[in-house]
Amino acid sequence: MEHDTKTPTYKTSDPSSFAYKSARDRWPAIITGAIDDVSRTVSSLPPDADKDVVAEGKAITSTLSTLKYELQHNRVLTPILDDGQPDVKGYNAELEARGPPKWHDVQWLFSECYLYSRIATNFSMAKTKFWQGYDVFGRQKMDTFRSSRPAVVELASKYRGIIEQIRNSKSHTVVETDNAEPGAKEVEEAERLLFVEMAEICLWGNATDLSLLTSLTYEDIQKLQGSNARKESEKNVLVNDLGRAFGVLYAAQKAGQSSRRVDIVLDNAGFELFVDLVLAGYLLATGLATEVVLHPKSIPWFVSDVVPGDFAGLLEAMQDPKPFYQQSEGDEKKREVLSDEDVENIRFLFEDWSQLHGEGQLILRPNRFWTHAGSFWRMPNVAPELFDDLKESELVVFKGDLNYRKLTGDAEWPATTPFTTAIGPLGPSSGLRVLALRTCKADVVVGLPEGKDEEIRAMEGGGRNSGSRKWAWSGKWAVVQFCDGKA
Repeated sequence: MEHDTKTPTYKTSDPSSFAYKSARDRWPAIITGAIDDVSRTVSSLPPDADKDVVAEGKAITSTLSTLKYELQHNRVLTPILDDGQPDVKGYNAELEARGPPKWHDVQWLFSECYLYSRIATNFSMAKTKFWQGYDVFGRQKMDTFRSSRPAVVELASKYRGIIEQIRNSKSHTVVETDNAEPGAKEVEEAERLLFVEMAEICLWGNATDLSLLTSLTYEDIQKLQGSNARKESEKNVLVNDLGRAFGVLYAAQKAGQSSRRVDIVLDNAGFELFVDLVLAGYLLATGLATEVVLHPKSIPWFVSDVVPGDFAGLLEAMQDPKPFYQQSEGDEKKREVLSDEDVENIRFLFEDWSQLHGEGQLILRPNRFWTHAGSFWRMPNVAPELFDDLKESELVVFKGDLNYRKLTGDAEWPATTPFTTAIGPLGPSSGLRVLALRTCKADVVVGLPEGKDEEIRAMEGGGRNSGSRKWAWSGKWAVVQFCDGKA
């Protein structure tokens, strides 16, 4: 707490904030979904299943029900059971220092992280191995990736074409010329444009966030994905620093640096992880990066966040996509069978990414810090080894809304506050180059031009005179913000 920003932060007691709605509407629905998932798994166990596994599954649903009751009835946040992980002591010490608080009057960022840690200990404290390794959100994540089939098929074809053209081109560019070789400026501009497109695909992959879009249908998910949706959304990127981020990667490549590492602090699994890998594969193919380090969570987190098992599950689905995409679990409606060309394109990605992973160019590096309660302002003091490791990277990409909230301390900054100011110790002179790719799904937003916040608030659904920044809750708007802490 002592290392956090002193700017007031969003609280669940503020009726004008998304924190208020989250604590009263979203979180109970999420816990209900977790209860239903465990109950479904218990009921699907065979008659001769281990009795301890069945009994423990029922006990877990009971403790989750207790958590939901405490939340809905505004009880005090109780200490998290100690599962041996060092961050539990941190949570409990912070709980004590905070009062302890009640659910409907507590800092939003802390309480939401506490919620998911509390859910996770139901499984980490389990006595049977079956439940110890259980991802209560895993079924939802895979079902959503299955629902993303149209966008997966489209991007698989596009990615394969780009990668094959890059590998067949001496200039490592997709520039098409009539009679002459492209000049240096033309090559750089083509590289920049392709980088921007790949990064924007990565940005809008965050449109499918299971913790927020809990009621989406299969058809709704498709509308959020695909090239037409991305083109329509370009005008909604309020700040776009992708050109600056490309500049530092291109300069490092041009200078012949032997190591050009890019880190991606992941957000959601499923389709968003898929587009993160599209970006990673592209960076490695062009040489803008020599290695890409992916940072997943260590425990199931915020419903759809990536854990290491999600990476393996995604590759497994892509290895044999036809049965995966043909029919959903428990779905009577069969999807149209994938064409042979679609299957080949998806398998191309599977082979490409598997090879990059096997050769050590695509690395998974989880760290328990990513599921700590506090903001990233704490990183230099709480996780100095991680902080020093990230300094070795040319660019650290933070994906999604939660990472943005943690970067900025989830504080009530004026919208015109410079991004470099709002990220505190990770800003200027930190030794990090930070790029935030964020579709807005929470109140905090910084770095906007003067008057832009007021302009969007005045629009239909923007909040108008309610005192709420409702436009920043929907995922319709985005910011891409860069800070060069190495300059």
